[in-house]
Amino acid sequence: MKKIMRFLKLGLLGLLSLAGLFAVLLGYFIYTPEPERPQLSGTLGKASIEVAGLKRSYRTYIPKDLPRGAPLVLVMHGSGEGPQAIRKETGYAFERLADQHGFALAYPKSYGADWNDCSIIGDKALDGIKADDAAYLAAMVDQLVGEFKLDASRVFASGVSSGGSMALRLALEQPGRYRAVAAVVANIPAPQNFLCKPASQATSVMIMNGTEDPLVPYAGGEINLLGLFYKGGPIISSGASAQYLADWAHLTGQPQTSLNAVAEGVSVEHTRWLPGEARAEVELVTIHGGGHGLPQPYARRPRLLGPSPMAPNGPAMIWDFFARQSK
Repeated sequence: MKKIMRFLKLGLLGLLSLAGLFAVLLGYFIYTPEPERPQLSGTLGKASIEVAGLKRSYRTYIPKDLPRGAPLVLVMHGSGEGPQAIRKETGYAFERLADQHGFALAYPKSYGADWNDCSIIGDKALDGIKADDAAYLAAMVDQLVGEFKLDASRVFASGVSSGGSMALRLALEQPGRYRAVAAVVANIPAPQNFLCKPASQATSVMIMNGTEDPLVPYAGGEINLLGLFYKGGPIISSGASAQYLADWAHLTGQPQTSLNAVAEGVSVEHTRWLPGEARAEVELVTIHGGGHGLPQPYARRPRLLGPSPMAPNGPAMIWDFFARQSK
């Protein structure tokens, strides 16, 4: 009996040791410190709207003394997240920019875990219901433009990961509503995984992707994490995605390229298809040495998602792209 008890104690100690090691590894790869909250001028709000019989929620940030006719920027979260998560993981960078440049912000919430984007594969339903996120976003935009007297011709959409994929859908299917979109760590789905019906006109699109992304491969392939977690179907490469958008916008000239080092081991490559006589512009921003996330100087991303460079300031680059389209 004593031998059995000793064996059981050793086994229990072994299990506890393994559990402790697992907790340490999980903390190392998942934990990120809370970003510092900036001093902001405006008001964070929470609202909802009913679309097709479903109550949909969103958050807003409105800078103090925002003038009539200001732009509106949508920021869409990643898979399984929500407005608060995208605010934190971007270090409240878009709110800082809203104060600085005078635009309204909206943080919408997807209905399912994933946005209802252009891909076939994804966790887009909740309790068996698959909502039309594009219709919800359009209704939310109309409500916000009317409520805050915003400029309907300067509505911009951005998103990270699944939110970036949704931004691509908005560009392809509703280009007349969104003056420009920015998709971060997102690519165009491969043909066998593609659902969208692109409109005949085009709008300006920026894609910002990291070359060391372990979830959404820069070179294309299957969306997955370590082959175990979250599968989102096949996608084409970042370069092919940008070329697809340039062809859709009828941008026939050769793109301009530039490469700038921003930190040790990190450089930013810009590939731009200029609009010429066309209305649209396409830009691929390649973060060499970047992982799965929007680079910015305020908050780190989990190690599990690859390198987390604090430069460049991705949100500022996105706003510069949007502002350029306004001109």
